[in-house]
Amino acid sequence: MDWELFDRYGNPIYMTNERWLHAQEKRPWLADHLDEVLSTLRRGRREQDPLNTRKYKYYWPCHSLGTEFNHLVVVVLFGERVDGSGRIVPNNYVVNVWAVYLYSRR
Repeated sequence: MDWELFDRYGNPIYMTNERWLHAQEKRPWLADHLDEVLSTLRRGRREQDPLNTRKYKYYWPCHSLGTEFNHLVVVVLFGERVDGSGRIVPNNYVVNVWAVYLYSRR
């Protein structure tokens, strides 16, 4: 199964089952957090990679990860492709998922 959705900025993004399985293979504790990963894409803030301007990291709090982590990170590559009718359409896809602990900026 693949997932297609829009981020908070209106950009279409998809995540393939292969990418989700890859994330779980590397980080098995993510298996129960698919809904939170999709929510990170829909609602999270994002930061553009300074070296690869097509790459964005989406961040969103997730307090069910345990004490080691408090945010999910979903990496998305933005691009374009030509569809069947010859039109250029967005091709934005998830390449990786992990979690981090972000300290408060108080």
